Amino acid sequence: MFDTIIIGGGASGLASAVMLKKISADLKVAVVEQFDRVGKKISVTGNGRCNISNTNIKKSNYHSNDLNKAFEILKDFDLQKTAEFFSSIGVELAFEGNKAYPRSFQASSVVDALRFAATNLKVDIIAGTTVQKVTKSNNSFILKTNNNTLTAKTVIVATGGLAGGSKLGSNGDGYKFLKSFGHKIIEEKPVIVQVKTENTLTKILKGIKVNAKVSVINSNKTLATDSGEVLFCDYGLSGPPILQLSRFAKKGTEISLDIFSDIEFNNLVDLIMKRKQIFSSLPLTEFFAGLIHKKLGQAILKDADISLNNNADALTKTDCINIAATLKNFRFKVLGNTGFVNAQATSGGADLNDFDDNLMSKKTAGLFATGEVLDVDGDCGGYNLQWAWSSAYRVANAVSCYIQE
Repeated sequence: MFDTIIIGGGASGLASAVMLKKISADLKVAVVEQFDRVGKKISVTGNGRCNISNTNIKKSNYHSNDLNKAFEILKDFDLQKTAEFFSSIGVELAFEGNKAYPRSFQASSVVDALRFAATNLKVDIIAGTTVQKVTKSNNSFILKTNNNTLTAKTVIVATGGLAGGSKLGSNGDGYKFLKSFGHKIIEEKPVIVQVKTENTLTKILKGIKVNAKVSVINSNKTLATDSGEVLFCDYGLSGPPILQLSRFAKKGTEISLDIFSDIEFNNLVDLIMKRKQIFSSLPLTEFFAGLIHKKLGQAILKDADISLNNNADALTKTDCINIAATLKNFRFKVLGNTGFVNAQATSGGADLNDFDDNLMSKKTAGLFATGEVLDVDGDCGGYNLQWAWSSAYRVANAVSCYIQE
């Protein structure tokens, strides 16, 4: 019998195993992983660079039905403690702006460090094994797998959510296990994901990038804004600000791009009027030369109902106002998103209200959960991995105390 079995060899699962063995070296700890190797999902985070954390961890960067509980856990194991933990297993941090990365800027080095630490601390890694059912009899948990049956005094559910899809092992099994013990699962939705829009224009502009202030609009009310590089795709829109705002971009909303957010509207009208004089003898197909991408400029003119067949000198003052208005408010109707398979995080999950402050189940003593399977998700920028490390630390300490008691 194991003292603890951790279901899932991802970020929070591996971290909780290593942390638990550092706290109580004599405990018999196992990590059960469905793939042949642990850490598959970590290896693709941050475009393969692994954005471990962020220097600016605020409550507003997180989303949960019980945000106070989540943030207390995040404060307890902050960036400094995260850096100390990774340094203790051989990973030093480097920073790009507010984002923390392994100094190697390779996600694989984080996976290796966690794996090596787990092995050195004598954690049993049971790979290529899928947990099919979890039950409790008397004071023991019984885990039926595709290979055998395992027993433990405590169980940590660290299966992740649905982000990344089954190719990364995100199949929702953790929700199934927790539901079987009476836990409420808040509806799961993909977040930090590309947005599908009406794509007549985006298909034409596929591959073009533009810096813009991005707003999600619902019935002319602004729900959220962000700024950065937007990528036009055949299905809609992508890029950092789109991913960041995707939780608000639901079907029926609109995305507005302000391509000249640094220029006031009236000044932009003046700039358009000035360009009319400079390019008076040129066709409007060339009107935005030297200002924005040629194809994007043509799309802006079409959206402003300006014929491309004329020369620039045909523009009226009203035309210039309409062009400026479109540049400041280039709108796209949202149809949805590209789904869990492309999402970087899962919104929703196991309700925190069903867990105590140490993330032990209020329904079943000895049952813990950590990481993305819980109803906590962060913005893009290392916030979700910080939750993985922080929740793992809280659970590791709680499991050690629970077993000793």
